[in-house]
Amino acid sequence: MKSALRCAMLLAVTLFLLSPVAKSDGDKGGSILGQLPTSPQRIVPTVPANGDVNPYGTAFVPEGFREGGPLEAGDILVSNFNNTQNQQGTGTTIVRITPTGQFSVFFQGQQGLGLTTALGVLRRGFVLVGNLPTVNTPTSTTVQQGSLLVLNRSGAMVANLSNASLLDGPWDLAINDEESRAQVFVSNVLSGTVTRLDVSMNGEGDQFKVDSATQIASGYTHGFDPAALVIGPTGLAYDRKTDTLYVASTGDNKIFSIAGARTTHQDGGQGKVTYQDDTHLHGPLGLVLAPNGNLITANGDAVNAGGTQNDLVEFTRSGMFVADFQVDPGAAGGAFGVGIGRAGDVIRFVAVDDVQNTLKIWNVR
Repeated sequence: MKSALRCAMLLAVTLFLLSPVAKSDGDKGGSILGQLPTSPQRIVPTVPANGDVNPYGTAFVPEGFREGGPLEAGDILVSNFNNTQNQQGTGTTIVRITPTGQFSVFFQGQQGLGLTTALGVLRRGFVLVGNLPTVNTPTSTTVQQGSLLVLNRSGAMVANLSNASLLDGPWDLAINDEESRAQVFVSNVLSGTVTRLDVSMNGEGDQFKVDSATQIASGYTHGFDPAALVIGPTGLAYDRKTDTLYVASTGDNKIFSIAGARTTHQDGGQGKVTYQDDTHLHGPLGLVLAPNGNLITANGDAVNAGGTQNDLVEFTRSGMFVADFQVDPGAAGGAFGVGIGRAGDVIRFVAVDDVQNTLKIWNVR
């Protein structure tokens, strides 16, 4: 009897030792930022021939993107917010960076656009980018409402979407791409709201239509700032599996979640606080959902001063800190847009350094 009991205990111990150990919420072992080397695989300047500076948004061209223009799957697009005089809200260019680091201008708009972090690509062959035009004089700065530009795969503008209440300073966006239709979530920095655009496209990729527009979130801290120009809801990341939209609210220094974002027809206010961490969060800006299920945001240092400069922060969707990483230890305020995407079999993580006017690219596991 004792021998049988001893065998059973040994078997139980053996099975325990052979069983996979579940990682705790916030384990760096599966972290994206935790594996990044200090030096990226590639650093690419983002300044085009017209001298635009202050790169803000980043977007990967996805697999299945419609052929017929200069863009190919794996390319990275970067939008510029300032002009060559470094005046805020006046940049007009989107630059293209190929997987091998080749640089070109994909789009150059009219003077004084101020292209924002609201940059995304649809597989049917459209590129969306927000703008926040700003008039700079020696004595004043005037921020205008802006709009959302729709570009075709060749970089030509095919639509200019504006709405005084629903597109009030498009500052960032996230896309749920369903081929012939999509949901485009837009954060509005001037009103502290989030709008969902339900759009449809034809099979040829030459028709783009907004079927409806719905305000799905509001109440985020927003306003003007002498250093950052404007503060409001910024980074958006959509989790298709759970139909949840995550919002990085710079002024609130929090990450919120909006449930049922794809289908709701109601304004859910701020939603639920997903991540609040005054130790690691310092005015979150860009936001991305990584393949490991964690979220990564860029600290703008606009609020909760005293944190690590140019810091990226990775955390779980249940609100546990995972890891942080400095984009540029030598200067303040350089972290803004972040992105993650695939180029062939390689997954790449990217972050702009808008102090050095570069895009930094890391290969990740």
